[in-house]
Amino acid sequence: MTHVVTDNCHRCRYTDCVATCPVACFHVDEARAYIDPEVCIDCSACIPACPVHAIAEEFDLPADQQHWIEINAREAKRHPVQRAKLEPLAGADERRRALGY
Repeated sequence: MTHVVTDNCHRCRYTDCVATCPVACFHVDEARAYIDPEVCIDCSACIPACPVHAIAEEFDLPADQQHWIEINAREAKRHPVQRAKLEPLAGADERRRALGY
């Protein structure tokens, strides 16, 4: 099993998760982060680090979120590894409040 970044990350891109990852499995683009399932070791350190609750264990994803498994696998291959925390995107705090966190 692996961990999966879901839609809550979109337009936030808080990268607190990246800073906690011991194996550098996060990849980022201009709008969000993705987890490479081939690198993730299922340590779960990233889950509590995410301020918008965007990360879940694969087996905990509800049926309507299963598509994020494939999206993370595909997009992680397309984008560079991120090893250090970045500044959140402009508007991230507003999006976080809109998500209820």
